[in-house]
Amino acid sequence: MTMINGDCESTPAPAYPFVAVTTQATGIHPSTGRLVSVDVLTFDEDGEIGEEYHAVLNPGSDPGPHHFHGLTHEEVAEGQRFSQVLKTLDRLLDDRTLVVHNAPRVWGFLVSEARRAMNAAARTNRSRGRGRGRGRRRQRVGHVPKPAVIVDTLASARRQQILLEDTRPAGLALALGVDAESPVATVERARQSEHETTRETNDMLIDIFFAIRDHGELSSAVPEDLRADRFGLQRSHIRVDAMEAPRPHPNPGPLVPGRNLARGMEVVIAPEVEVDPDVLIEAALKAELVYSEKLTRTTSVVVCNQTSDLRGKAMHAARKDIPLLSDAEFLDAVSRVQSKPGR
Repeated sequence: MTMINGDCESTPAPAYPFVAVTTQATGIHPSTGRLVSVDVLTFDEDGEIGEEYHAVLNPGSDPGPHHFHGLTHEEVAEGQRFSQVLKTLDRLLDDRTLVVHNAPRVWGFLVSEARRAMNAAARTNRSRGRGRGRGRRRQRVGHVPKPAVIVDTLASARRQQILLEDTRPAGLALALGVDAESPVATVERARQSEHETTRETNDMLIDIFFAIRDHGELSSAVPEDLRADRFGLQRSHIRVDAMEAPRPHPNPGPLVPGRNLARGMEVVIAPEVEVDPDVLIEAALKAELVYSEKLTRTTSVVVCNQTSDLRGKAMHAARKDIPLLSDAEFLDAVSRVQSKPGR
């Protein structure tokens, strides 16, 4: 990930250089879930909306429970295939600054669905080339969208050390002082259509973008610097490579307070850090430590700047008596890594 100050730089786009995207899916991982809706709003520096687009998608598989995304099985069955909407998404996203909440997941689903549609079209075209359906026009469904840069509002909040009671968009909006209803489910909200609720969230995302940009630095990435992990989540090449790297040294176990880090120790980085996680990961690998996304009882140390009201990985680390180091403490500690645990 890279950081940008002030306005997001992007290739000039016609009148509305920004685009907010909110999606609904059947699961949390692009490798196992499918998109069932996508909402798109292009907007300018004044927050004026350019184009609005909403599509319900039929993945051709079980859409899962209604309460997860707000769509009935009948509504999903009447939806479009992703291949039918990809060209429209390409036009709306290409060369713009894409604003999303939780980029690894949202961008992961968009990339996964685009590649799935493109691969299906390629298979159909190959079969036609072998004689079946010869003479028919070749399918051209579009390409993986090419935004100039991707801004992640959730990652930006964490890098800005904003304490979130709830990590959903409405939770971030409230933390920033943006007018928003509580993210807690209500009967009234449950009665709204998926289109209404998803559009409300996407409208809110635009307000969040301006508020968090005014609050501090934004967390952003260019698509070329990202690739899918084993769950289909789009993360930095550095992060995914580190997750897949071999482990040449045995794990000496948890860090003992007062002692130095040692080669082979397993490091987990919580979202609540100010330093770019890629910098921390590169420092860990250079010191011959092991990076892991998952926290277990074999984890040696967790990097986290939050020291009270612990949540997520930091909370689980404290429960397992795994030491916590701030990002500054960790960078200092890796400069003193030893070949064996010691004083």
